[in-house]
Amino acid sequence: MTMMGAGMDGRTVRRRSTALAVAALAAALVLTGCSAGDSGAKDTAGSAAEAPAAANGGEAGRDAAKGGTQEAAGAGAPDLRVDQRAIIYTGTMRVQVDDVDAAAREVVAAATRAGGFVGGDQRRSADEDAVAELELRVPAPKFSGVVEEISELGRQQSREINTQDVTEETVDLDARITSQRARVDSARRLLSRASSITDLVTLENELGRREADLASLEAKKRRLADLTALSTITVSLAGPAAKKATDDKDETGFLVGLRGGWKAFVASLTVMLTVLGALLPWLVAFGVPVAVLLLVLRRRKRTAAPTAPVSAPPPVPAARSAP
Repeated sequence: MTMMGAGMDGRTVRRRSTALAVAALAAALVLTGCSAGDSGAKDTAGSAAEAPAAANGGEAGRDAAKGGTQEAAGAGAPDLRVDQRAIIYTGTMRVQVDDVDAAAREVVAAATRAGGFVGGDQRRSADEDAVAELELRVPAPKFSGVVEEISELGRQQSREINTQDVTEETVDLDARITSQRARVDSARRLLSRASSITDLVTLENELGRREADLASLEAKKRRLADLTALSTITVSLAGPAAKKATDDKDETGFLVGLRGGWKAFVASLTVMLTVLGALLPWLVAFGVPVAVLLLVLRRRKRTAAPTAPVSAPPPVPAARSAP
């Protein structure tokens, strides 16, 4: 009995030791898995938390860089977009001077110094009411300088500056010219491979039409290039006694109407006398012979008219005597 109890106690102890070892191993495995899961979750959460931060940091960096670029551009970098546009400048000005001829020579010299030329020159009278109108073509960069130089020749009475932006039209012309040149080259290649007279004639006509369209587009481009490269300034130089263009104002009143009516009457009478003077030679050449002819015909008619015979008076009945 004692030996059997001892054996049973040994088995029980070994079973308990094995169970404890298994439980300890299971606990260790559970603790290891939990710690691994916690560390993975922490790593995932940390990565997820760091990603928005990094994105926000990148966007903030880009915004900061963009803001810095804009500030730098606004602070010191010049805006060159205006210089790259095609703009046509035109100006009209009127200056009163003491000597119109001398001032006209100064205007021509100013245009020549700027690298331009005189496109037109009209002058009226040579007294104090003299007026000279000059059309100048000067390079666009020198436009403002020439205008200011001319305004200092005398007393400036009026000035009008106009601009026309033709950048879009210029870009459109460039694109159309490039496309049309490609069409011309294509027609030439097809013409070189023509195998029949009909195809040859058809392709020659098409090539001629395309070349004409290309020449028209190139002419428009040259015209725009000339207008943008050389600005136009119309200068009116007036003498001390020259009448201003602004003096012709609308006036009302009896005297104004009377003066206008008298001018209209004189103008109408002048027109009538002019017409009469133009018709007088024709009236003399044809009217006098016609009048003489009518007079002769009237006299002949009177001479050829027959005279009526004189009839005898009717007989008077005899008076009867009374019975």
